[in-house]
Amino acid sequence: MQSYTLIAPAKINLYLEIIHDRPDGYHELVMILQSIDLADRLEIRSHGTQDFRLTCSHPQVPTNETNLAYRAAQLMKLEFSEAFANYGGVDITINKRIPVAAGLAGGSTNAAAVLVGLNLIWELGLTIPQLQRLGEKLGSDVPFCIAGGTVVATGRGEKLVPIGDLDSLWVVLGKYQSLAVSTSRAYQTYWQQFSHEYVSDRAVVNSRIFRVYSGPLVQAISQKNSQKIGQLLHNDLEKVVLPEYSQVMKLKKILQQTGGLGTMMSGSGPTIFTLCQSQQEAENIKYQARQAICDPNLELLITKLSSRGIQII
Repeated sequence: MQSYTLIAPAKINLYLEIIHDRPDGYHELVMILQSIDLADRLEIRSHGTQDFRLTCSHPQVPTNETNLAYRAAQLMKLEFSEAFANYGGVDITINKRIPVAAGLAGGSTNAAAVLVGLNLIWELGLTIPQLQRLGEKLGSDVPFCIAGGTVVATGRGEKLVPIGDLDSLWVVLGKYQSLAVSTSRAYQTYWQQFSHEYVSDRAVVNSRIFRVYSGPLVQAISQKNSQKIGQLLHNDLEKVVLPEYSQVMKLKKILQQTGGLGTMMSGSGPTIFTLCQSQQEAENIKYQARQAICDPNLELLITKLSSRGIQII
């Protein structure tokens, strides 16, 4: 029986701007997405029967059709029924290291790993762009998670343009383990409060997108100007998530006070991250944050930025 072990990295947002709402229920976005070394490990093993079996090391992660990794397997079965009939189903084992419900694309990167793994086991020969098009059907972050790196993402997050590598920087992540933020609710709240600022004229939308492509943050990334990168972090969703979750707002303030290049919430949260020049700086910031917040429910992690998406071991 064939098996593959895959590394599925998390991501953070260096930039997130909401432009307007779309008729498909999503929002038109322009983002800068960044892979990090913090990753789940998945084992995908064929077993010769006609079903998929999913297990996970984390008790809060569902192992049924509500799990995005399981849905990725079902999508592959639907799209490639002949290969499924020939090779059969698989066991999917997720060793979870990415915090759950954290705004770090943990579910999306697991789904991306399943797409890559089944492509190998079923010998489909799909290219990365083909896998990314499949990933669009599962979620906005899945296409990015397949290839990873540092990219500008537009549309609802599925249109990707690589802009460079930032794997020399370190990052401190802080997340309250019992706290989850609904992504859909965060966007809905943003719509309720800020939809009067939305623009839908295509020319204006394009100019907003071009402003990011040609803007100072992309230039700083291209030049590897870490000080500038830290100063230019931006996330529109902070305007609705931080006022609602005082713990998250407090965590951001404390991390900002402890130093680093820049501090921001990732995605819809509730993870807060601080970019750092070195591992030692990250260790110092983690220590100071732990001294300031003794709550054992607060998980603090150190990792590096990464230029890679799904990796096969």
